Amino acid sequence: MSMTMFGLKVEEGNEGKNGHPSIGPVYRNPIAKNGFLPADPDLSTAWQLFRSAVEKYPGNRMLGWRDFKDGKWGPYNWKTYKEAYEETLQTGSALLAHGIGPGARIGIYGANCPQWIVAMEACSAHSLICVPLYDTLGAGAVDFIIEHAEIDIVFVQDKKVKELLNSECTHAKRLKLLVCFTLLQQEEKDKAVSMDIKPYSWNEFLNMGKENPSEPSPPQPLDICTIMYTSGTSGEPKGVILTHENMTASVTGVDHFMEEFEDKMTVDDVYISFLPLAHILDRMIEEFFFHRGASVGYFHGNINEIQEDMMELKPTFLAGVPRVYEKVHEGVLKALDELNPFRRSMFHLLYNFKLKWMNLGYKQKYASRLADLLAFRKVKNRLGGRIRLIVSGGAPLSSEVEEFLRVTSCGFVLQGYGLTETCGLATIGHPDEMCMLGTVGPPFVFTEVRLEGVPEMGYDPLEDPPRGEICVRGRTTFTGYYKNPELTKEVIKDGWFHTGDIGEMMPNGVVKIIDRKKNVIKLSQGEYVAMEYLEKVYGIAPIVEDIWVYGDSFKSMLVAVVVPHEGNTKKWADQNGHKGSIPELCSLQELNQYILLGLKSAAERNKLRGFENIKGVVLEPQPFEFDKDLVTATMKKRRERLLKRYKVEIDELYQRLNAAAKR
Repeated sequence: MSMTMFGLKVEEGNEGKNGHPSIGPVYRNPIAKNGFLPADPDLSTAWQLFRSAVEKYPGNRMLGWRDFKDGKWGPYNWKTYKEAYEETLQTGSALLAHGIGPGARIGIYGANCPQWIVAMEACSAHSLICVPLYDTLGAGAVDFIIEHAEIDIVFVQDKKVKELLNSECTHAKRLKLLVCFTLLQQEEKDKAVSMDIKPYSWNEFLNMGKENPSEPSPPQPLDICTIMYTSGTSGEPKGVILTHENMTASVTGVDHFMEEFEDKMTVDDVYISFLPLAHILDRMIEEFFFHRGASVGYFHGNINEIQEDMMELKPTFLAGVPRVYEKVHEGVLKALDELNPFRRSMFHLLYNFKLKWMNLGYKQKYASRLADLLAFRKVKNRLGGRIRLIVSGGAPLSSEVEEFLRVTSCGFVLQGYGLTETCGLATIGHPDEMCMLGTVGPPFVFTEVRLEGVPEMGYDPLEDPPRGEICVRGRTTFTGYYKNPELTKEVIKDGWFHTGDIGEMMPNGVVKIIDRKKNVIKLSQGEYVAMEYLEKVYGIAPIVEDIWVYGDSFKSMLVAVVVPHEGNTKKWADQNGHKGSIPELCSLQELNQYILLGLKSAAERNKLRGFENIKGVVLEPQPFEFDKDLVTATMKKRRERLLKRYKVEIDELYQRLNAAAKR
C-alpha cells in the first residue's frame, strides 16, 4: 500500500562542504506543490480582513465578555461585528484628533477583552503599529518595550495602570496619552496629568472620536502591522516585525488548508480566548475567527476558574499550551481513581477498543459511538460539551496526553508548530490522522521547510532518520527584529529563518520536534542530553506537577528540581501516615525517595538511557509559574534564572551524590 504524503519534497538537499553543515530537501504542503497560491488582493491587509467581515456578518456576535455583579460572574454579553466596527472608527478618530499619524507605535497592555481588539483594529484602520505590552516577559519588560519601540500612547487595563505609572517604569514619562479599557481612579488621573500624560476613560475617548470623525487611512500589504516582543529564554525581549502580508497569509492560508476537510468552520463556532492576545497563537486564531464571522468569548481573568467560563460559553474550539492539556489529563485520571474498580476497568476497556478502531483508520467520531456515549461524553462535558477542535501549540505535547485527548475528548486534536517569527503556523497537523500523533504536521500552505545539520549534536538531515535544525521561509516569515540587525542576520541566512528547534522529517513529509538547539548539554562522559525532551518524559509521572532537569558539562549525573503534584502528594502522605502542608511534606526524605522512584519508572517506561536517569531531586512546593521571572509567557523555562534560584541546593545535592558514590 502506498504511503500518503502530507509534505512534498520540491528540492533536493546538499552535502555539507568547507565547514558548512549539510542541508536537507525542501518540503512544501501538497496544496502548494507547484508554488504558493496567489494572494487575494482584496484581503491583503488586516484592515481589509476586518472590513470585509463586518460587511458580510454585521449582526453576528463577535466579542463576548462577562461582568461581575452581586459577587458573581454573570452570563456572556456580546458585541456584534457592526458595534465593534463603530467603536473601532471612533477610537481611530480620537487618535487622529490627537495628531497621531501613520507609523506611530501604539501600546496595548492588559488581559484579553473586547477593548483590546477594538484598539488593535483601530491601529490597522489608520496604518498605526500595534505593540502588545505584557509583564509576563519579566520585571522591567514593559518599561524596556515602551522605550525600545518608542511608544507614545498606551491602551491599558484598569488593573495595570498602577504598574504603568509606577516610578520604576521610568520610560512611561515619554507617553502622551493613556486610555483605560474601563474607568480611571481620580488619583491615577492626577498622577498621569502630573507626568504630562493625557488620561482618558474608555467612554471619554470614544466620545472624543464621535465628536471628531475622520476617515480611515488604511495600510499597504508590506507596511508593519505589529511589533510583537518575545522573550526568548534569555536576554532582552526581541521585537518581531510582522507585516500586513504576514498576517493575511496566515489567515487566508488556513482557509485553503480547511477546504480539504469535510468538517467546515461555521459562523456558529465559538472560541474561548485565554492565551495572551499579546502572543501570536491567540492573536492569529482570533484574526481567523473574525475573518470567518464567528465568535470569540474572553475568559474572566482567572485561569483556575476557566472551566466555569467554558460551561457558560460552551466553546467549539480550544487552543492551549501543553500545560493546559496536562491539567485536563490529570483531572480525568484523578476522577478515574475515585471510581469503583469495575467502572474504572470498563473505561480502560472502552478506551483501548476505540483506540484500536482509530488506529485502523476510522475517524474519531465513528470509531466507537458506544464508547463515546458510555465513557467519554463526561470528558467532553468537562470542556463545555460542544468542543469540536482542540489545538496544542507553544511547546511539544507528549504523545501520551495527545492520544488520551484524541480518544476521550470526542473532538479533533492536533498540534501545530510555529513561532512569533513565522506569524503563527509553520506546520500544521491534520485531524483524524493517527500517523501524526506526536508530530506537528506537514509544512503550512504558505511555508517551505527544510532541516539543516547540527554536527556538534550529531544531527544530519541526509542520514536516516533525517534530523536537524528546522529552517522556514515563505509568506508568513517575519522581516526582522526591530532595531536589531545583528540578531536578524544571525537567524535569517539566505532567506531561511533558523528556528533553533531540532526536528525529524518523517517518511510521509511530516515534522516531529525532538529537541531544542540551545537546551542540550554534554555531560562529563561526553554524552549529549536534551533537557526539554527529558522534562516532557518525567513530567508525565503522576507525582510530578512540574520539573526542571539540570546537568553540567563537568558532572556525569543529572539532577532536577521537582514541584510535587499536590493531590497525589497528599494521597501519598495519607497512605504513609504523614501530616502537614505541602511545604512541610517537601522536607521529608521519604517523599524525596518516593519521587525519585516515580521518575525512575517514567524513565524505564520511556526506555531512557542510563545517563538520562535523574539521580537526585530538590523539592519545590510552589509551581515555577508563581514567579514570572522563572518562566516565559508560553511556560518555557528560563534556565539561567532557575539555576541562579536553585544553585545553592543543587551544589549541595551534587556534594551528597558524590559522597554517596565514593562510599
